[in-house]
Amino acid sequence: MGDMTNSDFYSKNQRNESSHGGEFGCTMEELRSLMELRGTEAVVKIKETYGDTDTICRRLKTSPVEGLPGTAPDLEKRKQIFGQNFIPPKKPKTFLQLVWEALQDVTLIILEIAAIISLGLSFYHPPGENNEGCATAQAGAEDEGEAEAGWIEGAAILLSVICVVLVTAFNDWSKEKQFRGLQSRIEQEQKFTVVRAGQVVQIPVAEIVVGDIAQVKYGDLLPADGLFIQGNDLKIDESSLTGESDQVRKSVDKDPMLLSGTHVMEGSGRMVVTAVGVNSQTGIIFTLLGAGGEEEEKKDKKGKPNPLVDQKRTKQQDGAAAMEMQPLKSAEGGDTDDKKKANMHKKEKSVLQGKLTKLAVQIGKAGLVMSAITVIILVLYFTVDTFVVNKKPWLPECTPVYVQYFVKFFIIGVTVLVVAVPEGLPLAVTISLAYSVKKMMKDNNLVRHLDACETMGNATAICSDKTGTLTTNRMTVVQAYVGDVHYKEIPDPSSINAKTMELLVSAIAINSAYTTKILPPEKEGALPRQVGNKTECGLLGFVLDLKQDYEPVRSQMPEEKLYKVYTFNSVRKSMSTVIKLPDESFRMYSKGASEIVLKKCCKILNGAGEPRVFRPRDRDEMVKKVIEPMACDGLRTICVAYRDLPSSPEPDWDNENDILNDLTCICVVGIEDPVRPEVPEAIRKCQRAGITVRMVTGDNINTARAIAIKCGIIHPGEDFLCLEGKEFNRRIRNEKGEIEQERIDKIWPKLRVLARSSPTDKHTLVKGIIDSTHTEQRQVVAVTGDGTNDGPALKKADVGFAMGIAGTDVAKEASDIILTDDNFSSIVKAVMWGRNVYDSISKFLQFQLTVNVVAVIVAFTGACITQDSPLKAVQMLWVNLIMDTFASLALATEPPTETLLLRKPYGRNKPLISRTMMKNILGHAVYQLTLIFTLLFVGEKMFQIDSGRNAPLHSPPSEHYTIIFNTFVMMQLFNEINARKIHGERNVFDGIFRNPIFCTIVLGTFAIQIVIVQFGGKPFSCSPLQLDQWMWCIFIGLGELVWGQVIATIPTSRLKFLKEAGRLTQKEEIPEEELNEDVEEIDHAERELRRGQILWFRGLNRIQTQIRVVKAFRSSLYEGLEKPESRTSIHNFMAHPEFRVEDSQPHIPLIDDTDLEEDAALKQNSSPPSSLNKNNSAIDSGINLTTDTSKSATSSSPGSPIHSLETSL
Repeated sequence: MGDMTNSDFYSKNQRNESSHGGEFGCTMEELRSLMELRGTEAVVKIKETYGDTDTICRRLKTSPVEGLPGTAPDLEKRKQIFGQNFIPPKKPKTFLQLVWEALQDVTLIILEIAAIISLGLSFYHPPGENNEGCATAQAGAEDEGEAEAGWIEGAAILLSVICVVLVTAFNDWSKEKQFRGLQSRIEQEQKFTVVRAGQVVQIPVAEIVVGDIAQVKYGDLLPADGLFIQGNDLKIDESSLTGESDQVRKSVDKDPMLLSGTHVMEGSGRMVVTAVGVNSQTGIIFTLLGAGGEEEEKKDKKGKPNPLVDQKRTKQQDGAAAMEMQPLKSAEGGDTDDKKKANMHKKEKSVLQGKLTKLAVQIGKAGLVMSAITVIILVLYFTVDTFVVNKKPWLPECTPVYVQYFVKFFIIGVTVLVVAVPEGLPLAVTISLAYSVKKMMKDNNLVRHLDACETMGNATAICSDKTGTLTTNRMTVVQAYVGDVHYKEIPDPSSINAKTMELLVSAIAINSAYTTKILPPEKEGALPRQVGNKTECGLLGFVLDLKQDYEPVRSQMPEEKLYKVYTFNSVRKSMSTVIKLPDESFRMYSKGASEIVLKKCCKILNGAGEPRVFRPRDRDEMVKKVIEPMACDGLRTICVAYRDLPSSPEPDWDNENDILNDLTCICVVGIEDPVRPEVPEAIRKCQRAGITVRMVTGDNINTARAIAIKCGIIHPGEDFLCLEGKEFNRRIRNEKGEIEQERIDKIWPKLRVLARSSPTDKHTLVKGIIDSTHTEQRQVVAVTGDGTNDGPALKKADVGFAMGIAGTDVAKEASDIILTDDNFSSIVKAVMWGRNVYDSISKFLQFQLTVNVVAVIVAFTGACITQDSPLKAVQMLWVNLIMDTFASLALATEPPTETLLLRKPYGRNKPLISRTMMKNILGHAVYQLTLIFTLLFVGEKMFQIDSGRNAPLHSPPSEHYTIIFNTFVMMQLFNEINARKIHGERNVFDGIFRNPIFCTIVLGTFAIQIVIVQFGGKPFSCSPLQLDQWMWCIFIGLGELVWGQVIATIPTSRLKFLKEAGRLTQKEEIPEEELNEDVEEIDHAERELRRGQILWFRGLNRIQTQIRVVKAFRSSLYEGLEKPESRTSIHNFMAHPEFRVEDSQPHIPLIDDTDLEEDAALKQNSSPPSSLNKNNSAIDSGINLTTDTSKSATSSSPGSPIHSLETSL
């Protein structure tokens, strides 16, 4: 449906532009064709057609400095002519489509057919009313009215099916709606900086119009196409459009084209927006996808083949949420990631869903067997009884009657199946996750991938940034070293030499981003607002504390006049700005991490403001006397320096090493970033919950250690490691400089602080912890990050947290959860919610399985002994509805409590149903079965009523069976309260009023039950009960609560025979390396291979591997095996895919389920495949071709024989 909207949108714009072309100096078409050119072509075209970028700005009626006037009519007109900056989303599935999908359920289809047959037969009256002789049971008390009512059962079944379908569809619909709400919430948060009427403002991305002057900086994701006007050192990663991984340097005279959806990796600048929405490069691709037929000609006309079109087409059809052009959904990181996107929703099967699917399949199979046996027994009993024992002939006119019996038996069988299959399981997971996600919003967690929330419950390690997460990110200078004096607090302005002061103010004011400012506080008494880079804000604050002002310096030297800027990046760790002095010579101001900048200083200003020589040994003394004491107080030290350069010959600006040298140090300042008050408590909670918190920071080691002690990450006297990035790398690499897993395993268990770390160190650490087989459980790692360079680590981690305030778009794009308040204590909330999801599912399972066991056994034995199920089809469907749908709502929405943080994390292969739960399930089942069978066989004597057993075909409902049905439902209701606790707690009412949904559902179910029993009549096979009978039913139900206490008294440890269920075995876990990093390797032709061939290849391949393994172990010529190439790049970690066929249906044992020799051989050297991650198995046409990457590449020493075996397929 999306294609219609897109093409309409498109043609509408076409029409508009033809009529309004004259208002601006260039039409949308011209601009669009201009944006399709790259590099030099574009420069030439601009020269020929427009002259230069300023002319384009004039034609678009905008000013490169002042921006648009920003008046409403002008903006409206621009939107009219050039379009809006958003791509019309795909229409959501309508409610009817969802109903149709819910109807596809096999069990429901079987029921519908059975009900329709039953309906049809009830209207068919055989000719000749002499069919009394057809069957013994027929001759009951059947009057005319009863025969007429035969249709009711069929109709009632159809009705209940409709109920179930509507409820399911409604749930799906609300889930979809929530998801869209989430998307739009993410999109509204997406702001971009533009200049309007000379003011720098942040506006939502969708508000950007053609002609806007946008300010781009490091970490941005460009929201529209534009032309570069001015800026410094701007480097862009265009891999998402071109697939080229190298960063492209932008400049006005070489390559001014900035394209939407690309990432700014370095530098800053301004651009004039030339194309938005459907007309931008990303937009054109989306339009091509969505529009199919009528867009084909346009594609031909454009004639530019686009590598992304194919992969994105799948994406469009997968309907992965609204296709806005908002950065948070742009294609990241080239083609591979696009495929990742395309398969996203197919692959998002979390650990929990894996366990559940497996469990549901097992239960379903058991139910199927039981229902089949039930039907067979009923049919056999009836035929033997009628035709053999009573020797009745089969009369043609009796056929419909017999068929009616058979249909009745069939319906009973199907209802057993319906009750047995827990279709509420996936529903419960979805409800629980959706509910948690909604509530997590209030706790400042914006969840982007549903399953991240549940994975978080299993987290065993958190690698956190320091700045902004553990600390407040409000930098203030508290110490300074100026003019040979170390001031422990802000010095008095009069004590600093005037020359030094002037240099200091200029160095700080000019050599920082002009977007960084300190604004007056919003309300009285609050702290001044810091806008922009926090470290720079701290320095500007220092200038203000010295009673100076940075604004006049900046207005004297506006941004356009800066001669050259070396922007900050993670390699330089410093920033420098060159200006031209009035006498034509140059001056460069530098600032950066003190140990780096001081190494480049050869002079320092003394007390009189004169430079004196600064030798290496002076430097060492300064480090000891000034820098280390500052760092030990937990301060970041920043050095500010300058250098004068001659005007002729002009220095070679590209030779950085020569330029950034011979500096003169002005001062060194210590900046404090105070720890957030709530963090130490949050970290204590984590440690109590069995989660190790590690700090990974770019700061120096003393600062990091001081902060770690303040936070409680390390406690004095403990056995722990604090390493610097360099030292960490030295320890984990072998002589060849390759990373070895064993070496990482020696370090990570004790490592608590990693200082001066680069983004790659962070990625290495996360990968090392995840791949480690050091502990029996695989570690589940959460990582926080805010910078563009944290992307790889965020992607690699099981759960990536991005900062909502300080985070760059790229980091948010790679993350699973966005912390909207950048606060560490929100992560603890996420852990609580994650564990809560797991527990909610377990509660639901405990309740659901008890009902399943009881209902199936009752229907089965009842059918065998009395030829009729005590629980009728419609009653079973009602029970199914309360169990599955309502109970999943009630139990899945329990709010989390602090007690969840008192236990250790469950492992990835901890079974869903623990021994305690198994004890509860079986215990309650015994109680319920005993009572129901007592009622079934001696109930009529206890209540002095007619027996309901052996009733004829259309006989009226009996009180006897109604009591059984009612008691059954009462027991379920009270057991639902028992199910609220799964760890054997005694007080099941604890906190019950904190969950209004639960109370409403229990009371509601009770009310409906009363209505059904008293007024249900024939459709529900109920006859009204007296008050004393009701009392008995409720009394027996209350017995459940007492019995629950009895069960809680039995120690679980005694019950060794109880099995656990629902665990993921090692065999079925899917290796979770970024399978998609080289989906490329499997090309489409290979995908088309039929399943048989793949199985065959695989079998062959297994045998070869086994032979090789045996040979390798026999031979002692290990050296003879070639050493594989060193694996340095991330992509190379997995250069050897192996076909792996995973069945999407229930796991059918394939050829290899018994390759024990091979396993035994390999286990000695390689890690077992770690379990499923967020994105596993690319499923295509029902065949999962996952590339099982050679594990031992990282886990065994890369030269070992096994390694080369596994890689050589």
